[in-house]
Amino acid sequence: MGLKQKRALTRQKAYLEQQIQDRLSFLSGKGVDPVKSEKDPILKKFKAGRKAVDHRLRRIAEHEKKTAELAKMKAEKAEKAAAAKLEKASGKAQKPKKAAPEEAKAKKPKPEKKPGPPKEKGAGKAPKPAATAEPEAPKPEAPQPEPAKPETPKE
Repeated sequence: MGLKQKRALTRQKAYLEQQIQDRLSFLSGKGVDPVKSEKDPILKKFKAGRKAVDHRLRRIAEHEKKTAELAKMKAEKAEKAAAAKLEKASGKAQKPKKAAPEEAKAKKPKPEKKPGPPKEKGAGKAPKPAATAEPEAPKPEAPQPEPAKPETPKE
């Protein structure tokens, strides 16, 4: 969450706290006892708003904390990778390549696999019913009316 949103929420929280104080002073000036003032719907609305803002501010703080931890972990990982790369580069320059052991060169050749009997497709499965080999006979077409001949004018 951005810094602007955090500032806006802190201003909103201060505003709601001021509204709560004003409402409590108004109710006490009217002579309403504190037990009944807690049941005042306007006061409840202000307190609910303050509670919601507090919740949002807590979520922002959690998000910032998690972001900081992830950035720290990422920096440590990059540092380790750079150290490993530097160590690897310096190790190559100092140490000549070792000759491969003779055992690795004299590996036994792998035996060739013998082809087994051909496998049937769908072995163990129930065969699907075959489609009929003969196509259905075409439906007879309805007789079409003959086109009307244009009338020629009689002379």
